[in-house]
Amino acid sequence: MTGGTEVAERLTGLVAALRAHGVRVGTGETVDAARAAAVLGFTDRALLREGLAAALLHSADQRRVFDAVFDLYFPYGVGVGVGGSGPVAPADRDDLRDRLAAALADDDAALTARLAIEAVDGLGGYGGSPGSDGWSAHQTLERLRPQTLLARVRDEVRRRGGDAGFTDRLLEDEVRRRIEAFRALVAAEARRRVAERRGRDEIARRAVAPTADRVDFLYASRDRLAELRRTVQPLARKLATRLAARRRRAARGSIDLRRTLRGSLSTGGVPMRPVLRRRRPARPELVLLCDVSGSVSGFSDFTMLLVQALHDQFGKVRVFAFVNRVDEVTGLLRHGAADPEALGARIRAEATLTGWHGGSDYGVALGEFAERYGAAVGPRTTVFVLGDARTNMSDPNLPAVRRIAARARRVHWLNPEPRAQWGTGDSAAPDYAELVAMHECRTARQLGALVSRILPV
Repeated sequence: MTGGTEVAERLTGLVAALRAHGVRVGTGETVDAARAAAVLGFTDRALLREGLAAALLHSADQRRVFDAVFDLYFPYGVGVGVGGSGPVAPADRDDLRDRLAAALADDDAALTARLAIEAVDGLGGYGGSPGSDGWSAHQTLERLRPQTLLARVRDEVRRRGGDAGFTDRLLEDEVRRRIEAFRALVAAEARRRVAERRGRDEIARRAVAPTADRVDFLYASRDRLAELRRTVQPLARKLATRLAARRRRAARGSIDLRRTLRGSLSTGGVPMRPVLRRRRPARPELVLLCDVSGSVSGFSDFTMLLVQALHDQFGKVRVFAFVNRVDEVTGLLRHGAADPEALGARIRAEATLTGWHGGSDYGVALGEFAERYGAAVGPRTTVFVLGDARTNMSDPNLPAVRRIAARARRVHWLNPEPRAQWGTGDSAAPDYAELVAMHECRTARQLGALVSRILPV
């Protein structure tokens, strides 16, 4: 990199982008990163990446965001000493495929990175102005079609004798890994070019996938939901610590005014020693009522797993699932025995959740819960309803919600939809919100904050 000012700008931009994605980076970490960059230099980009990651990150789940942001601020091919040179001349597609196949067969990471730059430059541009109005990774990969090189690269590796220790299946998996790495390089290069034109800071905020705990439950892919499930135990440990601390503080009780004044007689009426009312330690009871239909099921599954992991914090936990019928599924979440990957499938396979139609019917489900399982709710019970409150234009059955709220200590409704969508279409959220406390809960981060704030002690 040619100048210290440019280095500082790129590093502070990287830190600002990480903070925007929820990664806590303080002044100390930033200074450490600057020192690491000064020691490591900018010749070996891979070494620089690892050094900055070690200085700035606190957990492995932040690495996905870091890598994408790093590629924007310290990219290949920008002529600043971090690998590669400036723009290259457009390449012939067939020639590029030949050279890519050879690079993949050799597992030459540096050459593969340069070919990704060349591919975007030659095949990914669109628009009529010189230098292109924009660049598209999708267009580049559609024209180059690197996935069709699998057999060719595999055969070339075998011909060169580079398949030692690989079975046929393992060799194919290894070639696929190399092709996927190339596809990722193409995506990073296209994103970098767009960022150079539109501004790195803007692209870093909008085009970089957030960490798993910031992904909306309703729009999370299967892979992101699986990643979220792996965060259940660490999140549960953190929340359990907070709940235990709240319980210790609450156990001290409030001031007993009569006993405090009586004790102040010995000090001339000055209450030198406040006397506190002793609270009887009693763990609260929790009931979960979960919509497990459609896209809402990912949110419900994650929350059920989190509560199951927090089981020891409560005197009793009962879990009920519904679509348009309701059934108890507490047995499927036995403490320490729930299968995170297959929980939702087991619930839908083993519980009676649907009647004559398969769509959500909150009115029928809530009414059935109030009639069949009303005894599960008592004055020490906090009820959590998990769902988007979309009734498919059926009766929301507000009287059933009133009966549940009248029996319970508290009722909280966690809605994974944005607040701006409540009341639109078939959403009965505003009607339910008049009867019970309804909270927007779109991400695992929001869920963790809500649980630590509103769970009873």
